[in-house]
Formats: sequence, C-alpha cells, structure tokens
Amino acid sequence: MTIQRRDFLAGALAGAFLVLLRSPDALATAGRMVIYKDPLCGCCESWAAAMRAAGFAVEVHHESDMTAIKRRFAVPADMEACHTAVLDGYLLEGHVPLEAIRKLIAERPDIVGLAVPGMPAGSLGMGDDPQAAYEVYALSRIPGAAPTVFHSVRPPA
Repeated sequence: MTIQRRDFLAGALAGAFLVLLRSPDALATAGRMVIYKDPLCGCCESWAAAMRAAGFAVEVHHESDMTAIKRRFAVPADMEACHTAVLDGYLLEGHVPLEAIRKLIAERPDIVGLAVPGMPAGSLGMGDDPQAAYEVYALSRIPGAAPTVFHSVRPPA
C-alpha cells in the first residue's frame, strides 16, 4: 500500500495543527513527567519513586516557593497538595494514584488534570495503604466549574 503525497501532507499538516493547539507547558512536558516539590518533602520523593518504578520518565524540580508553582498552574486552592506534576499536558496535583493516572492517559478526557487534595493517609507516597479511601478529582477546563470525582480509591471488598 502506498501513501499518496497529498494524503501524507494532509496528515502532517493535521498533526502540526494539533501540536499548535496544545499549550507551551504541554509541549514542554509531552512524554515525561515533571514534578515540582519542596526539596525536603519525603512523601513527594516516595511518590516520584513510585512514578519512576511505574515506568515514567521523571524529572524533579526542587522548589522553595510551592505557592508560586500552584499559581503558575492555576491549582484551585481547595485542591492543593504538597507537590504538583505535569504529564503529557495534564496537571497532577498531589498523591494521585497510578490507577487514576493510567485511566487519564487511556481516556484522554478534556480536563486540566487530576488532584488529590491534602495528603490523605495511605495514599501513594503516604504509606500506600490498601485500606485507604479517598477521591481523585478532575479539574475542569471551564473557569469556575467545580471539580468532579474522576476516580475513587476504596479498600478491596
């Protein structure tokens, strides 16, 4: 099967157009996970290690002013946690579990990203307890829209 020149060019132009639609931060982080964390935070290190173990290419930035990072990525105040990450154009705030990240990557929803506010006991990086129970929220692209539950972590039945 041969590809016609016009079909090839149309595909290339469509691909270039899609790339242009993505934000500069999305382009800068496509294919790797960039984590912003306080240099002294051990639970953030544990979460980053879990991401590496899961096969993500992880780049860690130690930041002394995490408030500025939260503002830069427009993290809603009620969704803030100890670290902020970017993966393939999506924001990951806090101790987001691998199951939710895999679901995000597989489904590619039209959202800003995911958040696990605070530091839930037993979440990934905070003890990774199979009995932990907490919510993972989807952050909407619609300004002022409330976060919605994307994934629930519950103990096995």
